[in-house]
Amino acid sequence: MAGRRLGRLAPGSSILFLCDMQERFRHTVAFFPQVVAVAARVLQGCRELGVPVVVTEQHPRVLGPTVPELGAHDLPKHPKTCFSMVVPAVEAELRARPHLAAALLCGIETQACILQTALDLLERGLDVHVVVDACSSRSQVDRLVALGRLQQSGAFLTTSESLLLLLLRDAAHPCFRQVLPLIKEPAPDSGLLPLLGGLGPPGGSERPPPKHPLTGGQ
Repeated sequence: MAGRRLGRLAPGSSILFLCDMQERFRHTVAFFPQVVAVAARVLQGCRELGVPVVVTEQHPRVLGPTVPELGAHDLPKHPKTCFSMVVPAVEAELRARPHLAAALLCGIETQACILQTALDLLERGLDVHVVVDACSSRSQVDRLVALGRLQQSGAFLTTSESLLLLLLRDAAHPCFRQVLPLIKEPAPDSGLLPLLGGLGPPGGSERPPPKHPLTGGQ
Protein backbone atom coordinates (compact mmCIF):
# COMPACT_ATOMS: atom_id res chain seq x y z
CA MET A 1 0.00 0.00 0.00
CA ALA A 2 3.07 2.26 -0.22
CA GLY A 3 2.24 5.56 -1.87
CA ARG A 4 -1.52 5.03 -1.76
CA ARG A 5 -3.49 8.13 -0.80
CA LEU A 6 -6.03 7.31 1.90
CA GLY A 7 -7.23 10.80 2.72
CA ARG A 8 -6.30 10.76 6.39
CA LEU A 9 -6.69 14.11 8.15
CA ALA A 10 -4.98 15.83 11.07
CA PRO A 11 -5.80 19.32 12.36
CA GLY A 12 -2.15 20.36 12.38
CA SER A 13 -1.68 19.68 8.66
CA SER A 14 -5.08 20.80 7.33
CA ILE A 15 -6.50 24.13 6.16
CA LEU A 16 -10.17 25.05 5.60
CA PHE A 17 -11.23 27.01 2.49
CA LEU A 18 -14.59 28.82 2.59
CA CYS A 19 -15.49 29.95 -0.91
CA ASP A 20 -17.66 32.92 -1.89
CA MET A 21 -20.71 32.46 0.35
CA GLN A 22 -21.98 35.97 -0.38
CA GLU A 23 -25.24 37.88 -0.26
CA ARG A 24 -25.91 38.00 -4.01
CA PHE A 25 -25.95 34.20 -4.18
CA ARG A 26 -28.55 33.87 -1.42
CA HIS A 27 -31.51 33.61 -3.82
CA THR A 28 -29.81 32.00 -6.82
CA VAL A 29 -27.77 29.07 -5.51
CA ALA A 30 -29.77 25.93 -4.73
CA PHE A 31 -30.04 25.06 -1.03
CA PHE A 32 -27.99 28.13 -0.13
CA PRO A 33 -29.23 28.42 3.52
CA GLN A 34 -28.56 24.74 4.17
CA VAL A 35 -25.11 24.81 2.55
CA VAL A 36 -24.12 27.85 4.61
CA ALA A 37 -25.44 26.20 7.78
CA VAL A 38 -23.34 23.11 7.11
CA ALA A 39 -20.27 25.20 6.28
CA ALA A 40 -20.79 27.09 9.55
CA ARG A 41 -20.69 23.76 11.41
CA VAL A 42 -17.43 22.86 9.70
CA LEU A 43 -15.99 26.28 10.51
CA GLN A 44 -16.94 25.96 14.19
CA GLY A 45 -15.37 22.52 14.37
CA CYS A 46 -12.18 23.71 12.69
CA ARG A 47 -11.96 26.63 15.11
CA GLU A 48 -12.17 24.22 18.04
CA LEU A 49 -9.46 22.05 16.51
CA GLY A 50 -7.14 24.91 15.57
CA VAL A 51 -7.40 24.42 11.82
CA PRO A 52 -6.52 27.64 9.93
CA VAL A 53 -9.16 29.13 7.65
CA VAL A 54 -9.11 30.97 4.30
CA VAL A 55 -12.20 32.94 3.21
CA THR A 56 -12.66 34.44 -0.25
CA GLU A 57 -15.22 36.73 -1.84
CA GLN A 58 -15.85 36.84 -5.58
CA HIS A 59 -16.00 40.43 -6.87
CA PRO A 60 -17.43 41.68 -3.54
CA ARG A 61 -18.35 45.15 -4.82
CA VAL A 62 -20.82 43.45 -7.15
CA LEU A 63 -21.76 40.27 -5.30
CA GLY A 64 -21.77 41.64 -1.76
CA PRO A 65 -20.14 40.52 1.47
CA THR A 66 -19.94 37.09 3.04
CA VAL A 67 -23.26 36.25 4.69
CA PRO A 68 -23.26 36.75 8.47
CA GLU A 69 -24.71 33.36 9.32
CA LEU A 70 -21.50 31.68 8.18
CA GLY A 71 -19.89 33.03 11.36
CA ALA A 72 -16.75 34.27 9.62
CA HIS A 73 -17.10 37.96 10.53
CA ASP A 74 -13.76 38.03 12.35
CA LEU A 75 -11.78 36.36 9.56
CA PRO A 76 -9.98 38.27 6.79
CA LYS A 77 -11.64 38.06 3.39
CA HIS A 78 -9.58 37.71 0.22
CA PRO A 79 -11.29 39.46 -2.71
CA LYS A 80 -10.90 37.90 -6.14
CA THR A 81 -12.13 37.94 -9.69
CA CYS A 82 -10.58 34.66 -10.85
CA PHE A 83 -12.53 31.50 -10.14
CA SER A 84 -9.82 29.76 -8.14
CA MET A 85 -9.39 30.76 -4.50
CA VAL A 86 -5.63 30.42 -4.90
CA VAL A 87 -4.98 34.14 -5.43
CA PRO A 88 -1.53 35.57 -4.59
CA ALA A 89 -2.38 36.33 -0.94
CA VAL A 90 -3.68 32.80 -0.43
CA GLU A 91 -0.70 31.33 -2.23
CA ALA A 92 1.55 33.24 0.16
CA GLU A 93 -0.35 31.79 3.10
CA LEU A 94 0.14 28.28 1.72
CA ARG A 95 3.87 28.88 1.29
CA ALA A 96 4.04 30.09 4.89
CA ARG A 97 2.59 26.74 6.03
CA PRO A 98 4.86 24.16 4.34
CA HIS A 99 3.60 21.43 6.68
CA LEU A 100 0.12 21.45 5.12
CA ALA A 101 -1.04 18.16 3.63
CA ALA A 102 -4.79 18.66 3.12
CA ALA A 103 -7.26 21.34 2.09
CA LEU A 104 -10.93 21.17 3.11
CA LEU A 105 -13.32 22.89 0.67
CA CYS A 106 -16.76 24.37 1.32
CA GLY A 107 -18.72 26.92 -0.68
CA ILE A 108 -19.99 27.85 -4.12
CA GLU A 109 -20.23 27.24 -6.92
CA THR A 110 -19.22 23.62 -7.26
CA GLN A 111 -18.63 23.67 -11.03
CA ALA A 112 -16.70 26.94 -10.95
CA CYS A 113 -14.73 28.16 -7.95
CA ILE A 114 -14.74 24.89 -5.98
CA LEU A 115 -13.59 22.85 -8.99
CA GLN A 116 -10.88 25.28 -10.07
CA THR A 117 -9.63 25.76 -6.50
CA ALA A 118 -9.43 21.99 -6.06
CA LEU A 119 -7.43 21.58 -9.27
CA ASP A 120 -4.97 24.29 -8.21
CA LEU A 121 -4.51 22.72 -4.78
CA LEU A 122 -4.12 19.22 -6.20
CA GLU A 123 -1.43 20.54 -8.54
CA ARG A 124 0.39 21.86 -5.48
CA GLY A 125 0.45 18.39 -3.97
CA LEU A 126 -2.28 18.83 -1.34
CA ASP A 127 -4.99 16.29 -0.67
CA VAL A 128 -8.34 17.99 -1.31
CA HIS A 129 -11.47 17.07 0.65
CA VAL A 130 -14.67 18.49 -0.82
CA VAL A 131 -17.47 18.72 1.76
CA VAL A 132 -20.37 17.78 -0.52
CA ASP A 133 -23.15 18.90 1.83
CA ALA A 134 -21.45 22.31 2.12
CA CYS A 135 -21.09 22.93 -1.64
CA SER A 136 -23.74 23.81 -4.19
CA SER A 137 -24.50 25.49 -7.53
CA ARG A 138 -27.35 27.31 -9.22
CA SER A 139 -27.86 24.23 -11.41
CA GLN A 140 -28.05 20.84 -9.76
CA VAL A 141 -26.85 19.24 -12.99
CA ASP A 142 -23.71 21.37 -12.77
CA ARG A 143 -23.35 20.42 -9.11
CA LEU A 144 -23.62 16.69 -9.80
CA VAL A 145 -21.29 16.67 -12.81
CA ALA A 146 -18.74 18.84 -10.97
CA LEU A 147 -18.66 16.44 -8.02
CA GLY A 148 -17.91 13.61 -10.44
CA ARG A 149 -15.22 15.70 -12.13
CA LEU A 150 -13.65 16.48 -8.75
CA GLN A 151 -13.52 12.81 -7.87
CA GLN A 152 -12.03 11.94 -11.28
CA SER A 153 -9.30 14.53 -10.66
CA GLY A 154 -8.34 12.98 -7.33
CA ALA A 155 -10.30 14.95 -4.76
CA PHE A 156 -11.93 13.13 -1.85
CA LEU A 157 -15.69 13.62 -1.51
CA THR A 158 -16.85 13.71 2.09
CA THR A 159 -19.61 15.00 4.35
CA SER A 160 -19.37 17.51 7.16
CA GLU A 161 -19.77 14.87 9.87
CA SER A 162 -17.27 12.49 8.32
CA LEU A 163 -14.76 15.32 7.92
CA LEU A 164 -14.99 16.39 11.56
CA LEU A 165 -14.69 12.79 12.77
CA LEU A 166 -11.63 12.28 10.56
CA LEU A 167 -10.05 15.35 12.17
CA LEU A 168 -10.89 14.09 15.67
CA ARG A 169 -10.01 10.40 15.08
CA ASP A 170 -10.78 9.47 18.71
CA ALA A 171 -13.61 10.14 21.17
CA ALA A 172 -10.84 10.71 23.71
CA HIS A 173 -9.64 13.77 21.78
CA PRO A 174 -9.53 16.77 24.14
CA CYS A 175 -11.84 18.74 21.79
CA PHE A 176 -14.38 15.95 21.30
CA ARG A 177 -16.96 17.39 23.70
CA GLN A 178 -16.70 20.79 22.03
CA VAL A 179 -17.18 19.33 18.53
CA LEU A 180 -19.86 16.79 19.48
CA PRO A 181 -22.81 19.25 19.44
CA LEU A 182 -21.98 20.04 15.80
CA ILE A 183 -22.58 16.44 14.69
CA LYS A 184 -25.11 15.27 17.26
CA GLU A 185 -28.02 16.30 15.02
CA PRO A 186 -28.03 15.38 11.32
CA ALA A 187 -26.76 18.16 9.06
CA PRO A 188 -29.40 20.17 7.18
CA ASP A 189 -30.55 18.52 3.95
CA SER A 190 -28.69 20.25 1.13
CA GLY A 191 -30.44 18.31 -1.64
CA LEU A 192 -27.89 15.57 -2.27
CA LEU A 193 -30.14 12.50 -2.08
CA PRO A 194 -32.06 13.20 -5.33
CA LEU A 195 -28.74 13.81 -7.09
CA LEU A 196 -27.38 10.49 -5.85
CA GLY A 197 -30.55 8.55 -6.62
CA GLY A 198 -31.48 8.16 -2.97
CA LEU A 199 -35.08 7.63 -1.92
CA GLY A 200 -36.83 9.65 0.74
CA PRO A 201 -39.27 8.25 3.32
CA PRO A 202 -42.32 6.52 1.78
CA GLY A 203 -45.12 8.92 0.97
CA GLY A 204 -42.92 11.88 1.91
CA SER A 205 -43.52 11.22 5.60
CA GLU A 206 -41.06 12.56 8.12
CA ARG A 207 -38.83 10.25 10.12
CA PRO A 208 -37.41 11.28 13.48
CA PRO A 209 -33.66 11.98 13.34
CA PRO A 210 -31.66 8.90 14.33
CA LYS A 211 -29.69 8.81 17.54
CA HIS A 212 -26.00 9.45 17.05
CA PRO A 213 -24.04 6.22 17.64
CA LEU A 214 -21.34 8.05 19.56
CA THR A 215 -23.77 9.41 22.12
CA GLY A 216 -26.82 7.17 22.03
CA GLY A 217 -28.87 10.34 21.62
CA GLN A 218 -27.76 11.73 24.95
